[in-house]
Amino acid sequence: MRVLITAGASGIGQAMAQAYDAAGWDVWITDVDSVALAHCPPDWTCHHADAADEAAVATVFAALETAGGLDVLCANAGIAGPTARVEDVALSDWQRCVSVNLEGAFLAAKYAAPMMKARGAGAMVFTSSTAGIYGYPNRAPYSAAKWAIIGLMKTLAMELGPHGIRANAICPGAVEGPRMEGVMAREAAAKGMTRDQVYQGYAAGTSMRSFVAAQDIADMALFLGSDRAGMVSGQVIAVDGHTENPGPRL
Repeated sequence: MRVLITAGASGIGQAMAQAYDAAGWDVWITDVDSVALAHCPPDWTCHHADAADEAAVATVFAALETAGGLDVLCANAGIAGPTARVEDVALSDWQRCVSVNLEGAFLAAKYAAPMMKARGAGAMVFTSSTAGIYGYPNRAPYSAAKWAIIGLMKTLAMELGPHGIRANAICPGAVEGPRMEGVMAREAAAKGMTRDQVYQGYAAGTSMRSFVAAQDIADMALFLGSDRAGMVSGQVIAVDGHTENPGPRL
């Protein structure tokens, strides 16, 4: 069984790759971080590729075709984008955020679909966000892209279901790690708060009063890609400690 995980060299993607590896899968990953790729296990097949670069994506899928195809796609690549009021967001920042988060997911699905159709089976797991369920102040590009991923996923679940292909989306909450630290630092600076105040605001917005670990997301991704989820499709599954509101407000 073979899985491809975009942005799989660090963070949530790396946790997904490790989970699939531990379960005995043939792990393929893409990432733009050459240093992180160099530190991945030698038995993973690693490709340096921007998820929003169609030529690079096509090259990876051509290699997958040669290797025998694909069983599960984890379309995980994403960037945080700017933390700013909508009137202060540069169009170029909006476009880059939407490109990586949404177009990256679209391209992965575009090239995975024919491969999975040929096999008559497959699963696509998209990484959205609780920002794609509730919206999020000062994160317009990111939230818009993550909402759109859910629409893409639900459409693909209907379009590809007759071919035996499932599609689902995971919506992580605030996940411990470098990306969230960057978001909190920018938010703290914008609001005149400390990092710990912002952290507590995020944690207080969940029933569990806690951030999420990357492993929590990886466990769900592994389940959704497995036969145990054989009749789970078109679903938006939050792994977030139950977000009660989308974090601290201005």
